[in-house]
Amino acid sequence: MVTPLLTDLYQFTMAYAYWKAGKHLDRAVFDLYFRKSPFGGEFTIFGGLEECIRFIANFKFTEEEIKFLRSVMPTCEDGFFDYLRSIDCSDVEVYAIPEGYVVFPKVPLMRIEGPVAVVQLLETPFLSLVNYASLVTTNAARHRLVAGKSKNLLEFGLRRAQGPDGGISASRYCYMGGFDATSNVAAGRLFGIPIRGTHSHAFVSSFMGIDEITNKALTSSDGSKKCEDFVSLVQNWLIRIQESSSLHGTFGETSQSELAAFTSYALAFPNSFLALVDTYDVMRSGVPNFCAVALALNDMGYKAVGIRLDSGDLAYLSIETRKFFHAIEKEFGVVGFGKTSITASNDLNEETIDALNKQGHEVDAFGIGTNLVTCYAQAALGCVFKLVEINKQPRIKLSEDVTKVSIPCKKKCYRLYGKEGYPLVDIMTGEDEPGPKL
Repeated sequence: MVTPLLTDLYQFTMAYAYWKAGKHLDRAVFDLYFRKSPFGGEFTIFGGLEECIRFIANFKFTEEEIKFLRSVMPTCEDGFFDYLRSIDCSDVEVYAIPEGYVVFPKVPLMRIEGPVAVVQLLETPFLSLVNYASLVTTNAARHRLVAGKSKNLLEFGLRRAQGPDGGISASRYCYMGGFDATSNVAAGRLFGIPIRGTHSHAFVSSFMGIDEITNKALTSSDGSKKCEDFVSLVQNWLIRIQESSSLHGTFGETSQSELAAFTSYALAFPNSFLALVDTYDVMRSGVPNFCAVALALNDMGYKAVGIRLDSGDLAYLSIETRKFFHAIEKEFGVVGFGKTSITASNDLNEETIDALNKQGHEVDAFGIGTNLVTCYAQAALGCVFKLVEINKQPRIKLSEDVTKVSIPCKKKCYRLYGKEGYPLVDIMTGEDEPGPKL
């Protein structure tokens, strides 16, 4: 998808005009930077550099692309297309801040030097590769900051992303921004990102009753024994939970179709059983059904992973669920059951996670999708690609809007750190000016 044609038409019309005027080999310097940090914040995380380097490393027009450009620009001379056929990025130099670093407005993320016609052709693809990457990486980092270091963050955004390419990019850069895993299998394969996922509400509601389970056998985790009727083991545990004096009154009859779904899933994945518990009623059905299956798995040497909440008052439900888990641990002596993981999802964003933190909750992991990958709070970062020098002569872009005035000349950038190792300020100097002295 990312080819030399992934650009705006005016890049080619300018390249032709440069070539026609004999200026196409003039040595130009462009800065790629942004004017304002996104989401009303004070920082940005730089993403997209690796993709830019890969793009220029493979920059070459194919004969099919040259043929297409001829059809789009029929009045251009044949020599121009011969020129396009000959060019690559071997004479282009890129200086950049390392990918994943915290960056600030006006400071160039990348400095690109080379023949003006060639570098001009890099503008749009570079902006396309950097703008969204940096925006979603920053969004992910902001979610990490508000969630805290101890919480697991799971990216669930593929189905809400702006198309397949957007979904793949989102998974990659959310991981760079501090997320722990993704639901996106393709991204896991391409980038080595841990993948997570269990089942949906559809899986739970597809079951009508416990009698649907025909393969009831489960071998213990160490292979030493086999339970021929795991379903009965689950049912017995549910009865014990229902008859427990300490849990009395917490719930009544649970959904047997939900219990069937949980049991079936546990039989398929006994090592990684995590149940979505809000299809019917979280506290009256979902949580006790999960506990019955989890306790049966424990008898067979397996440890259930936990539950996911996808609706309702997440703070309240997580707290009540945690209480129930602790009560189960105390009642039946299952060490560690009280710490069983609780995952929350349901259109989460920075604000809702912050509100949960202030309210108090027992959530261990957050699954975040729509607001994360679409960058709902801000649609674009707004990086720009400006000419700052040509043939060693500084160039400036003026504007009645002072924020759009470019900073001319080839620059060097420095970040100064205090004695305790924290960054204090970024400084830009001209290429030939002395750097800051300690």
